[in-house]
Amino acid sequence: MTEMARYRYRVFIEKLGWNLPCEHALEYDQFDREDTLYVLARDDDGQIVGTARLLPTTRPYLLADVFPELLNGMPAPESAEVWELSRFAAMDFSQADCNPLSQVSSRVAVELLNAALACAGEHGARRVVTVSPLGVERLLRKAGFRAHRLGPPIAVDGSPIFACSIPVPEHCVADLYPPVWFPQGLGLKPLLHRAAQHVAGVPALA
Repeated sequence: MTEMARYRYRVFIEKLGWNLPCEHALEYDQFDREDTLYVLARDDDGQIVGTARLLPTTRPYLLADVFPELLNGMPAPESAEVWELSRFAAMDFSQADCNPLSQVSSRVAVELLNAALACAGEHGARRVVTVSPLGVERLLRKAGFRAHRLGPPIAVDGSPIFACSIPVPEHCVADLYPPVWFPQGLGLKPLLHRAAQHVAGVPALA
């Protein structure tokens, strides 16, 4: 968990400039719990180059508790068939050009998202919801994901964000690259991607 929290700090605090309370250069929040699932991508050297967090909507989660206004007055999903994807990023800090706003549809990001969807599906999800910057919507669709808005974008700290829903496909690319997911308490286990070492970075989902 410490290694992942340090990676998240580098991505979300140092690179993206999010204003989040952190200590000791580690990024955790109230949604990092014992029932939280994580999917990680590592390069050939074992370094984290991507992370995704999955939360059941039957427990407190980011969209419902922090950004309910993004639902445009609709009730927040609360179902075993709906999970939330958050803290998603694929950024390789070993690359010279580590730009979080480039290569959102990179192969490692697509594989990581597929793996996260497969993980959610294995736990009963039919779709995932997420909060992300507005520019990610077009790039998700370009990468082949059917993202549907849950409400109009809203400016938060000067930047437009929106909530969307992504269906869990019956057959994921993750079938070719089997994912590894784990509860917080079981320690880190890697999700290996053949293309991980070739990717500089992508915009992050909250």
